[in-house]
Amino acid sequence: MTASTEPLAPESMSDQTIKKKNKKKNKLAKLEDQREENVKQKPQETEEIELRKKDKKKRKKGKESESQASHEESADEPKRKKKKEKKEQKQEEENGEFSETQKIKQDSVQFDGEEKVVVSGKDAEEAKYAPMKSFADSKLPKNVLNCCKDFKSPSPIQAHAWPFLLNGRDFIGIAKTGSGKTLAFGVPAMMHVLDKRKRVKNKNPLCLVLSPTRELAEQIFNVMCNAGQSCDVKSVCLYGGTSKGPQISSLNSGVDIVIGTPGRLKDLMNMEVCQLKDVSFVVLDEADRMLDMGFEDDVRFILGRTCSARQMVMFSATWPAAVHRLAQEYMDPNPVKVVIGSEDLAANHDVMQIVEVLDDRSRYERLTALLKKYHESKRNRVLVFVLYKAEAGRIENMLQRSGWNVVSIHGGKARSPSSTGLTSRKSLLMLQRLRK
Repeated sequence: MTASTEPLAPESMSDQTIKKKNKKKNKLAKLEDQREENVKQKPQETEEIELRKKDKKKRKKGKESESQASHEESADEPKRKKKKEKKEQKQEEENGEFSETQKIKQDSVQFDGEEKVVVSGKDAEEAKYAPMKSFADSKLPKNVLNCCKDFKSPSPIQAHAWPFLLNGRDFIGIAKTGSGKTLAFGVPAMMHVLDKRKRVKNKNPLCLVLSPTRELAEQIFNVMCNAGQSCDVKSVCLYGGTSKGPQISSLNSGVDIVIGTPGRLKDLMNMEVCQLKDVSFVVLDEADRMLDMGFEDDVRFILGRTCSARQMVMFSATWPAAVHRLAQEYMDPNPVKVVIGSEDLAANHDVMQIVEVLDDRSRYERLTALLKKYHESKRNRVLVFVLYKAEAGRIENMLQRSGWNVVSIHGGKARSPSSTGLTSRKSLLMLQRLRK
């Protein structure tokens, strides 16, 4: 019995064909979807690549700009440094100190006994500027050194000043009052006159010493007169509060050194009786006090009429900005500066000072109590300073009525009675305090 094969029904064949077609369609659809997805992903990848490239370029550009900036910064460094130095220099000038370019790199600090001595200036450490240990070290003529015979050795300011001044250097000396400043500049001034008189034969003065007060001017004049006797150097003292006649006569007779206060000296210059055109050695003594008292314009007027080729010397107890500016304007750019002790303003430690604060009613009673305590023996003299002329006269009368031997000195009195008061045997002097 043979197996018979039945033919497939038409419906079953069509189903298979449909399935195959559907399967093919699905496969094509999947491929299409994948292609579309790939197409979508490709721009994203391209964008990411572009972003990465841009970011890389940006970083590279940033590095280049940083390196360029650092290069410019290093190139501008000298300019900034110079600007900073100028700023520091300006600050130093405002504080009244010479800039580092006007000083030696390191100041020479020495000790003369207990005194600290600071020396600064161009070539200040050369052997020829070494401080003197004795007056003989100066190798000056005996007739010039005759004024120093009563002293064992030079004071610190004299020992350091003479070597510089005798070599023609511009000089700044900072030292307290009573340190021997007058002979520190006085002896070099006389040597300057003696040397120049060999070449200049006219009667005009060759040296000028400016002082803030007539008392100091007279003190300098007395020292210079005594010192100049043995070497025939003549001096004149010019100050206000007294007749101009004798001063004009002295100028007309011929002098070597003019010592004076700015006000009277300016008056005589305007009268054309005092000619300073040949003055080549100028000293400003107590320069800080002179400017503090308002003489700056007069000082400038006077200095402007001296010889342009001059040796400038300034002595001062302190070194404020006003004095520093004056020194910069009229002195050599590299002056020598010698500081004995300190530049700062301080009370004199050699004098005991007691300060009492009192009301107006208690002052006279306290004054008489102090006089009884310290002056009962009447073996010494007492100076009493007051603020005004009228107050000097009033307290003088009150003390005289109480039995005290007293005389007052003030600007309202003629010069001769004032001088009599200073030289008399009065035990009390009533002085008007100079207002700055």
